[in-house]
Amino acid sequence: MDCAIHLYALVMEPETKALARGLRRRDPDLLAALIAQYEYRLFRYLLYLTGSEEAARDLFQETWLRVLARGHQYDGVSRFDFWLFSIARHLVIDAGRRRKMDSLDDLLDPARGRSAPEPSASETDSPLVEYENSELASRLSSILARLPAVYREVLLLRFQEDLSLKEIADIIRVPLSTVKSRLYRGLSATRELLEEQEP
Repeated sequence: MDCAIHLYALVMEPETKALARGLRRRDPDLLAALIAQYEYRLFRYLLYLTGSEEAARDLFQETWLRVLARGHQYDGVSRFDFWLFSIARHLVIDAGRRRKMDSLDDLLDPARGRSAPEPSASETDSPLVEYENSELASRLSSILARLPAVYREVLLLRFQEDLSLKEIADIIRVPLSTVKSRLYRGLSATRELLEEQEP
């Protein structure tokens, strides 16, 4: 009976463990599949953090190079997207330091007149849906650009990337209570900015 349970456990190995094994082997097919699966989410995240399409593209490539080089560090216990966004975030911070910026907030300073561009809409949407989506995206992008970076980042990770509060705390390396506080303050600030825009 124990042998059958052990065999079942091996067959039903979690996907994250299989990913970890493939990354340790530097499996090119696995890497290509991961890039295809996560490219939109990762690029969108980097675009919002940097506010620059060029910087986002550079960091996107650097993130995948880091995944390839450090694949052996992925433990297969946590979700892959959690590990991927952690790498990307650290690269954004490092890029900011290289430009002699003191913090993520300086890197994302909306006072510089930059608003994060929105990735293009799907080609399958009707013109009306595309227009409504672009109007909403433009409005939200404008509001997000006005928020302090610490709130913006938590809002993006929670609502765009659908990460849990614990995962966000682990990515940005702050206590869970800090994540909750930033999320609450970010939502409050967003609500106030939305109300200001109401006719």
